[in-house]
Amino acid sequence: MNEHVAGAHPTRSLDARYYTDPKIYRAEQAGLFARTWQFAGHASLVENRGDYFAFEVAGQSLFCVRDRDGEIRAFYNVCQHRAHEMVQGSGNAKLLVCPYHAWTYELTGRLRSGPNVAAVPGFDRGEICLTPVRLENFHGFLFVNLDPDAEPMDAWFPRVREELLDYVPHIARLKPLEWVEIPEKCNWKVSVENYSECYHCPVNHPTFATGVIKPESYDIQPQGHCLRHTTECQNLDRMSYPIDLASSVHAGDYSSWFLWPMFSFQVYPGNVLNTYHWRTVDADNVVVWRGWYTVDGVDSEVIRRLAIQDRATTVEEDIRLVESVQRGLRSMGYRPGPLVIDPACGVMSEHSIRTLQEWMKAGADGA
Repeated sequence: MNEHVAGAHPTRSLDARYYTDPKIYRAEQAGLFARTWQFAGHASLVENRGDYFAFEVAGQSLFCVRDRDGEIRAFYNVCQHRAHEMVQGSGNAKLLVCPYHAWTYELTGRLRSGPNVAAVPGFDRGEICLTPVRLENFHGFLFVNLDPDAEPMDAWFPRVREELLDYVPHIARLKPLEWVEIPEKCNWKVSVENYSECYHCPVNHPTFATGVIKPESYDIQPQGHCLRHTTECQNLDRMSYPIDLASSVHAGDYSSWFLWPMFSFQVYPGNVLNTYHWRTVDADNVVVWRGWYTVDGVDSEVIRRLAIQDRATTVEEDIRLVESVQRGLRSMGYRPGPLVIDPACGVMSEHSIRTLQEWMKAGADGA
């Protein structure tokens, strides 16, 4: 739709209730979060056979484990006997033993044994297995989907797998160097919207806009259920950290792949991979985990300094913005305003927010 056509009505932002109503958040938990691809953790957490870690998606406790054949599996974190949780935190185990009654499962999830089960007439171990969850390994990043019939990630996010490899040729060797935990007092959608436009960048992110990217070249376009951010790096004499333009084809480029609904791969100039992972708390709170990665997890002064710079500038600036927006959404004086949608797109346009809010409304309304 072209808002500049005579008689056309501008697209307006979503009603405040989509960000403040606990009922909508509960509907998202039961529907949207349970049928979309959600980040579980990095494969380096289950590097060895028997390694496992627990996590939560859509209010469900789950865990990943690497079996004896080297395959990474995901299960609901519940014993099939009387519902005790199987694991806590992370660790390594040759077998999965329920702490309640010592029912024991293979790393494949199949029941191996249980105290005195042989005394039960007709008891068939072969019928009992931990409940599996769909899992995909996306360049070492593990994602799960509670919907067994969900389309694969490559259908949700076309071309992203190939593009990431093009921008980060060494991605298979990357391991987390640092995680930064960022609590934000806002609805998760407020934080995601803020990430998904750069209309606010020139005013609010001076370090990012003048020391990392060229805002005038910034654009965001949908790519399946991905929002693809692209821009050029700032002039080398203005860059806030050193990069070698000759190191790879995309050394001078910035790109981000936001995977709906709550994860983003972000490649800074110099082929520096970092990630965003939104973890919801309730309707008014979210925690954003910022991950920074290096080859084999080897320490890097440049990456450490970049993470510190990012936390002190862009992150702090965004916290103030999104928390102010959340307070404003509860104002009786707020009326959803028109989005600034420029047909030419670019940094001073909110066309990406229109797409994002279409996904948000469908997710909240159960479509």
